[in-house]
Amino acid sequence: MSDCQALQPLAVTVPGVNLGSYIQAVNSVAVLTADEERSLAERFHRDEDLDAARQLVLAHLRFVVHIAKGYSGYGLPQADLIQEGNIGLMKAVKRFDPSMGVRLVSFAVHWIKAEIHEYVIKNWRIVKIATTKAQRKLFFNLRSLKKGSHSLTQAEAAAIAEDLNVSTRDVLEMEGRLLSYDAALDGSPDDDDERSSQAPIHYLEDRRYDPAEQLEAADWEENSTSRLMAAMGALDARSQAILSRRWLAEEKATLHELAAEYGVSAERIRQLEKNAMDKIRSALLTA
Repeated sequence: MSDCQALQPLAVTVPGVNLGSYIQAVNSVAVLTADEERSLAERFHRDEDLDAARQLVLAHLRFVVHIAKGYSGYGLPQADLIQEGNIGLMKAVKRFDPSMGVRLVSFAVHWIKAEIHEYVIKNWRIVKIATTKAQRKLFFNLRSLKKGSHSLTQAEAAAIAEDLNVSTRDVLEMEGRLLSYDAALDGSPDDDDERSSQAPIHYLEDRRYDPAEQLEAADWEENSTSRLMAAMGALDARSQAILSRRWLAEEKATLHELAAEYGVSAERIRQLEKNAMDKIRSALLTA
């Protein structure tokens, strides 16, 4: 059975002529919570529930769109990049094991990118080397007119330009095109570690749209907020009120305003504030 054969009945909507409508549609699908995702993944993993797989795919289509945006510089249709990424997503859903303890989006990133990379490698073409009449003339004559394998000097380029009735700039530009070569997107299997790390795939992607990093940041923020609220809840009512008025209110109160309100000195308010902050800091470090 092929990688996506089990998911064929899902009938996932694919990007068509109206890409904007497709993106709007996938962004309208609610993001699953960790518990919802785990429940659906267990249903598919354990019972081969295709409806559960369909929900997992639909909820993650927005992440495929984000990843595909990072490959828009190749001149390939965005809809095709997204569709190839969707195939990678379905492969990831088929292989995802909820007992691994990671979110599906983190697991699926590899499969989504792998499909997009394969599509780019197969379909990307460099700009045509000769499109105008002057460029075609240069393409067929420049090699024979060059003396030696060294780069043309300005004087040599000017002489060839005069001979072929083209500009010196055109001669130098065509020489650059002829001397250029294609670089493998993922690097060559024979490359050493240093050369492999310099392959285009490592610097062409736009990391701003990496959904795994976005989800990690959102989870970290949610966890930090939850821990902060728990630490605040452990304080006495007066300390909570002072911190809220000093740091959380839209219009922050001054030490003197709080001192007048509680009938103590401003220095006492400062001490209470410091003690409360120390307790919160200690609670966050030990949580």
